[in-house]
Amino acid sequence: MTTIGIIGAGEVGSQIARAAIAAGYAVVIANSRGPETLAGLVAELGPSARAAYARDAAAAGDFAVVAVPLRVVNDMPAEELAGKVVLDTNNYMVWRDGHIPVVDSGEKTVHELRQEQLPTSKVAKAFTHIQAPRLLTSARPAGAPDRLALSVSSNFPEAVALVTRLYDQFGFDTVDNSPLSESWRSGPGQPAWIRHAHQNREELALNLRRARRLARA
Repeated sequence: MTTIGIIGAGEVGSQIARAAIAAGYAVVIANSRGPETLAGLVAELGPSARAAYARDAAAAGDFAVVAVPLRVVNDMPAEELAGKVVLDTNNYMVWRDGHIPVVDSGEKTVHELRQEQLPTSKVAKAFTHIQAPRLLTSARPAGAPDRLALSVSSNFPEAVALVTRLYDQFGFDTVDNSPLSESWRSGPGQPAWIRHAHQNREELALNLRRARRLARA
């Protein structure tokens, strides 16, 4: 059984864990407070899940999901994530994260910064423009006319392939919006973000092309 290490047990991390277990994965999930505080979530998730510290979750995963905001000072377990595909679910929120000048200027995206923090991992932006509860309620079988599409951005084709497979298992189509330097196109305020609940593959591809750089307040 493939194991996903999930760093972050908030709404996004928890919903990805639920969808992953429903799709047949095992999950090792961590938060910032300690595994004992996740007893209720793990009991709900069942025998395919366990809680751990972030480093242990990173080490246990065949690949990993990072469901926490980017910190300018690196707080990621880079050694334990070395060589692995890492799905970064973060969105840049100035009100929450503060200003990051190289992101504000358009010089880099937050996902490029995450890749710099994890230089031996293969970072992919994933699950960033869907409301977390919709991972379960909006899933549809392949070929369904109302199947939604999600974007992925990465500098590594093997990471795009993994995310594409995972999206399909979760019930969604994929649009490749690579490399990471293009990941801003699905960010907050962009057409792909605004239309997250209503776009199939063709509509998402169009909305990504319609994206324009936004001023940061």
